[in-house]
Amino acid sequence: MNTANPQTIHRVMHEIKRRKLQVLRVVDLTPRMRRITVGGPELAGFISLGSDDHVKLFFPQSADELNALENTELSAGIKDKVMPPMRDYTPRRYNLDTLELDLDFVLHGDGPACTWAAQVEPGQSLHIGGPRGSMIVPDIFDSYLLIGDETALPAIARRLDELPANRKVLVVVEVENAQEEQPLTSAASVEVIWVHRDAPTEDLLKTVEGLSIPSGELYTWVATESALSRKVRRVLLDTHNLNEEFVKAVGYWRLDDSPQE
Repeated sequence: MNTANPQTIHRVMHEIKRRKLQVLRVVDLTPRMRRITVGGPELAGFISLGSDDHVKLFFPQSADELNALENTELSAGIKDKVMPPMRDYTPRRYNLDTLELDLDFVLHGDGPACTWAAQVEPGQSLHIGGPRGSMIVPDIFDSYLLIGDETALPAIARRLDELPANRKVLVVVEVENAQEEQPLTSAASVEVIWVHRDAPTEDLLKTVEGLSIPSGELYTWVATESALSRKVRRVLLDTHNLNEEFVKAVGYWRLDDSPQE
């Protein structure tokens, strides 16, 4: 039984289930960000309670890997020799009435997820698993500071969707260039600072160092490259003296790997 206090940050675990879904729509949000909507009967019962939840996406590269996904019981696992490549993605939006799930992909180059997303068309299939659990951040804060790069945009946008009108939010997002900026809507009062990698005078860490931190009880969420997330966290704690209890900083990818979102 879950005895967590709903008015504190807490984790809720879910039954893990694999689903085979169909691609319904493909829409380019920006030159490097593509939204792929999947759905179908197997999405029934899907649950994602946290704005930064992750589902596991499977990208079989061979008939053996595909056969393992479609015919192996979840409890039995998948044999190492046929384990397909997997990547974690944020459920940007889901609707159980229409049985649809939106997933946003950064088209960053090579890799199983990017390669699949670059060529995908409606009618193709996608296997997903999870989420395994959700980190619940109840609306007990006056303001929010959300920091990330393209890989964090689905979680940031989803958090903004969920916040009420009486909250203040400062968002800092690093993207490749001005073409990669996305509209971010919310009932809350939102200020967005875009940091462009192609601008030599712009830098995410320096931008964070110079921030005017929102007032009131603050929750801060950071997701970008692993080493950079650690540096941002130190700036928030050491320079801005934020409450460590309410600062969550995670690495969504490593510089020697491809971004996962």
